[in-house]
Amino acid sequence: MSIDLFTPTKLGSIALNNRMVMAPLTRNRAGAGNVPQDLNVTYYQQRASAGLIITEATPISAMGHGYPATPGIHTAEQIAGWKKVVKAVHEAGGKIVLQLWHVGRISHPSLLPDQALPVAPSAIKPAGQAYTYTGLQDFVTPRALGTEELPGIVADYAQATRNALEAGFDGVEIHAANGYLLDQFLRDGSNQRSDNYGGSIANRVRLLLEVTEAVVAVAGADRVGVRISPLNPFNDMADSDPQALFNHVAEALSPFGLAYLHVVEGGTHGLETPPFDFTLLRSLFKGAYMANLMYDKAKGNAALAAGSADVIAYGVPFLANPDLVARFAKDAPLNTPDQASFYGGTEKGYTDYPTLESA
Repeated sequence: MSIDLFTPTKLGSIALNNRMVMAPLTRNRAGAGNVPQDLNVTYYQQRASAGLIITEATPISAMGHGYPATPGIHTAEQIAGWKKVVKAVHEAGGKIVLQLWHVGRISHPSLLPDQALPVAPSAIKPAGQAYTYTGLQDFVTPRALGTEELPGIVADYAQATRNALEAGFDGVEIHAANGYLLDQFLRDGSNQRSDNYGGSIANRVRLLLEVTEAVVAVAGADRVGVRISPLNPFNDMADSDPQALFNHVAEALSPFGLAYLHVVEGGTHGLETPPFDFTLLRSLFKGAYMANLMYDKAKGNAALAAGSADVIAYGVPFLANPDLVARFAKDAPLNTPDQASFYGGTEKGYTDYPTLESA
């Protein structure tokens, strides 16, 4: 049987009507208190024809925030806001999982409780600037987490998972990609620790495995995915041997029986990356593989037909085309994304993109 983007499938216990996944997309439009609001409900409901929606990255704690107006999952008000989103997506026939996020060093004291320093595996200041409520500000040197603090970080992931299930989500995705906290522990450019969480590859992978174990204990492995980005230099990230590191990650995650492994296959934001054998990585993970980065309809179908992926994640195409599934099915033209409205703002460039029907 030939498989294409419109073939139903299952990721763990989550049944998908098609293999087109809406990738997590930070849009900076949460309400006061980082609470999802009615505008967010509309946005997600419009895109419920995706086989699966992965929410925008969602901070697991007050210390996990690193950008303005990103919805959290650590207060009662935030849980209540997400409940409305989930209800709307389910009523429209969709499935949705919450992406669990801690930004680590990619933050700024003005975004954190009591003007605290951001935390990280090591006290290494990243190059670049933080987006704050008063504009761009240089990143600061983060505070290295003590070994005794790491169980608390793991506990925050577990509690955020409980909160996501309370909100009704079909599952959760652990964000271990794109230069945020768990990725900072994985890669030796940002992790220069001398305890059991630094040095060797096995040590650097330890926190991700502990977080995964804790999240799986709450949600069940068949409702948990993990996202990685082996090469992405975004947020000043680097590793001396990414192939060896992420081969180990794939092998170490396999025994959990996760719903999927979500892989960013290169650099985001147009950043160049060195060669990497994603076919090998895919073979080492004994579970469903979600491919992400620069896929269109033809490339997505080709990857599925070749068995190099089980589902395909689309980001900007879903941002600009709430009915992307229908457009791909009819080979209809796509809307042009309005980059100026990607981050922050109103309904403009968020919920006002036309569908085929409205056009």
